[in-house]
Amino acid sequence: MINPRTLTAGVLVSGLTAALARTVLKDGYFTDSIGLSWWYAVCWALFAAAVIAVRGAPPRHAVALVIAGGVAVAATGLLAPPRTSTDAYRYAWDGRVQAAGISPYDHAPADPALTEFRDGWLFPTGAQCVGPGRAGIPGPRDTVHCTRINRPQVHTIYPPVAEGYFLLVHELTPDGSRHKGLQVGGALLSLGTTAALLLVLRRRGDPRLAAYWAWCPVVPVEAVNNAHADVLGALLTVVGLGVLVRRRIVGGALLGAAIATKLLPAVVLPGALAGVRRVRDVAAVLLPAVSVVALTYLPYVLVSKGSVLGYLSGYTREEGYDDPSSRNRYALLRLVVPDDWALPAVAVVMLAVIAHVLLRGDPGRPWSGSLLVTGWAFLLLTPGYSWYALLLVALVALDGRWEWLAVAVAGAVKYVTVMGDTDPQAAGTWVYGVAAGAVLTGCVLRARRGRWSGTDAPVREVGTAAARTVR
Repeated sequence: MINPRTLTAGVLVSGLTAALARTVLKDGYFTDSIGLSWWYAVCWALFAAAVIAVRGAPPRHAVALVIAGGVAVAATGLLAPPRTSTDAYRYAWDGRVQAAGISPYDHAPADPALTEFRDGWLFPTGAQCVGPGRAGIPGPRDTVHCTRINRPQVHTIYPPVAEGYFLLVHELTPDGSRHKGLQVGGALLSLGTTAALLLVLRRRGDPRLAAYWAWCPVVPVEAVNNAHADVLGALLTVVGLGVLVRRRIVGGALLGAAIATKLLPAVVLPGALAGVRRVRDVAAVLLPAVSVVALTYLPYVLVSKGSVLGYLSGYTREEGYDDPSSRNRYALLRLVVPDDWALPAVAVVMLAVIAHVLLRGDPGRPWSGSLLVTGWAFLLLTPGYSWYALLLVALVALDGRWEWLAVAVAGAVKYVTVMGDTDPQAAGTWVYGVAAGAVLTGCVLRARRGRWSGTDAPVREVGTAAARTVR
């Protein structure tokens, strides 16, 4: 007889899959962002109900459901071209350029020197340039030229492991496949992350927690449909943290590869060093991480004529990281401190969180400290791009503290509503405020139950014992 919780979870995942398919097919980001937001809300509600139901299912049944549901959920992202982001088109271009033997860091997509490499689907002309998601570029007279690539006048920003991935996808994708190769790659990486989570959680947690990643709406939308390379960074982070407990050098190297994919995974390093006291153990993590970053950048440094950092400095200015008054940056802090104090306040709070993780964190559960640092970074910086949360969702699945998923919801809401009639500044502040309240509520409820992590006490004891063995 099928367990009632298993059956309920299966029905809810089926509903979630249908809702995600409708959301991806809607294509309302530019034309009906409010309607799209409601579909997002339906997906998140079904997701929440499904993960609650599966927690009561027998672990063996739950694992099979997590895998099957993860496949179905990821597949919905393949139903349409990228809907809410054009980043995948830059990925495709970087892969195309590299295949021609040219460093992606040397030329902007609009550079006339690379005209011969322009594929028609990436660089439309004439009437195909009408509509959103197109950027005008110079071309021959009497013809309108444009590209699907955003910021076509600037050099690429992506680190070397990501660039290697773009090249690999280009080489493996048949001609004429357009964006599909990157979407399929995103689906495979998301399923690989589910598998990695199940392996880690089988030993050090509850494998049912993998549903937090496998069924999360962020995954099919951002990792698959929009094909964001952040999913590769999330996979490398999960594997790196999982390996780290017993093999620090290998784990550090994998975290270095994650950082060389999207830079953001650098925030997990304090968690990787949580509770570590010996200098040699610290070096066993940091030296391999730094070495991998340096070695992966080296080939591009040798062949590139310009800086391999690309548009990084321009991007940080554009996103307002040096100007708190722009792009709704540091929104929650600016409610309580003057704008000029926001950046120093971020530094103080983050240093305090990092110190807490380093001094009091559990070395047997490095993902716990990583989630704490990453979650606080999101709440303080209030990013407006929902795909950044892929890393956060993966850490939630490892650790089980579900309340941090509210931060992922906030990023999605802020990203979609910015295209609507609502005030983007007020909306961003409001949704991150609600997320902060959800995190606080979750922490209070967990404290009242005497549970400080998302796993049972026996599991924590196993993790701590393993850490003592390593140390």
